[in-house]
Amino acid sequence: MSSLLNRRPMRRTHRVYLWLAVAVLLLFASTGAQAIPAYARQTGNACADCHAGSYGPALTPFGMRFKLNGYTDTDSNGFKIPVAAQITGTRNVPAKGQSSNLLTEADIYLAGRVTDNIGGYVKIATDNNGNDKFSTKLSDVDLRFVAKDVNLGSKQATFGVSVNNNPGFQDAVSDLFASTQLGPPGVTGTLLNPSSPNTLADRVIGATVYGVYDSDWYGEVGTYTALPLSEQSNLGYAQSGDPGKLSDTGYFRFAYMKDLKKQFFSAGIVALTTKRQLPRTGPTEDLTDLGYDLTYQFIGNRKNIVQASFVDILELRHYGSLPPSPFPGITAQTHEAVHDKTLSLTYTFLQSYGFSVAHMMSTGTRDVVRYEPYGVPDTTSNQFTVFWTPFGKDDSLTPFANLKLSATWFRFNRFNGSSMNVFGAPPGVPGTSARDLDAFLILASVAF
Repeated sequence: MSSLLNRRPMRRTHRVYLWLAVAVLLLFASTGAQAIPAYARQTGNACADCHAGSYGPALTPFGMRFKLNGYTDTDSNGFKIPVAAQITGTRNVPAKGQSSNLLTEADIYLAGRVTDNIGGYVKIATDNNGNDKFSTKLSDVDLRFVAKDVNLGSKQATFGVSVNNNPGFQDAVSDLFASTQLGPPGVTGTLLNPSSPNTLADRVIGATVYGVYDSDWYGEVGTYTALPLSEQSNLGYAQSGDPGKLSDTGYFRFAYMKDLKKQFFSAGIVALTTKRQLPRTGPTEDLTDLGYDLTYQFIGNRKNIVQASFVDILELRHYGSLPPSPFPGITAQTHEAVHDKTLSLTYTFLQSYGFSVAHMMSTGTRDVVRYEPYGVPDTTSNQFTVFWTPFGKDDSLTPFANLKLSATWFRFNRFNGSSMNVFGAPPGVPGTSARDLDAFLILASVAF
């Protein structure tokens, strides 16, 4: 994806990169799509039935089926109000800089069943940007119409339509970047990565048609368009993050999913292609994301649960223009590629205690014009998290409210193509190492 940072003259500053690193850490401080108590009230099931750790975001096979069924499953015991809320407080201790204690997020979820065939998920988030200034925005949206238990010969199928604003968030397997909040951070990134500059996440609107055959075969196809700048502003988003004008956009997803009761695995492919103008009056560039993902879960008797996933997205770019070059006789390349990879592993004990580790890589074509100071946009990072979720299980004090306490260490091994002096400070000026961007986060989230 050609970001705003790539399209402007290549005199990047320490402040721009530092802002980007801080934005990434705030993204990872967000709890993302978690267990919604409104769904537990609607179905009569505990949060732990859909989420291995009773809070998410990773789904169990049961949770995947609930999502594919359009969030419409119910215990038939009367009408349930499809509303939930979440409050998150964060203690942020950066490797360099001032520590902070903030109420980082207060969210409202409109989530659940409308009719037998219509349901959805809408998140309205109020975020604290660290300056005691709260901003409210419309976050992820996934509205569904579904036809369940359709007979196709001797097999059954489910068909549905999803109207959503974040490609990948609506995915049934829920291991793509938009579902997990584990998109690799970096100075550039793929269209399917919410950590990328000028990301598509929550700034587009689209519709996809999906189907599941015999519980194992899952396919989805659709299209997206960017929201007008005025609408982005009305929904709480700064125009500086505009993904640009999109046209001829197509989304494709195919996966094989196998639920063996005590184990689950899936293998899938995903593609997203579009023509984009960024800025909207600028030349058109062609962008194509191609990727695959692998998922494995050991569920056993639900005392010891292991979830592992690998996601690999390659983006091919054909730029419509060349940025000014500060080097005589050297021009930027017109055809480049970006690669985002994430490997994650989570272990949960008694659906309450656990840890997760993730290794994330964002790499790209070498280009000394687009990627100063070293000509390499490569970033490598790791995330280590321990967590405790005391509620959300069948035998909890209450299965319909939830609490999660977690501690996360976010560590950069490489940023902007280097481990030392990542911003390219001139001689005599103290440089910043990749480790200086590390942070330790303590989070407490309450959902009800």
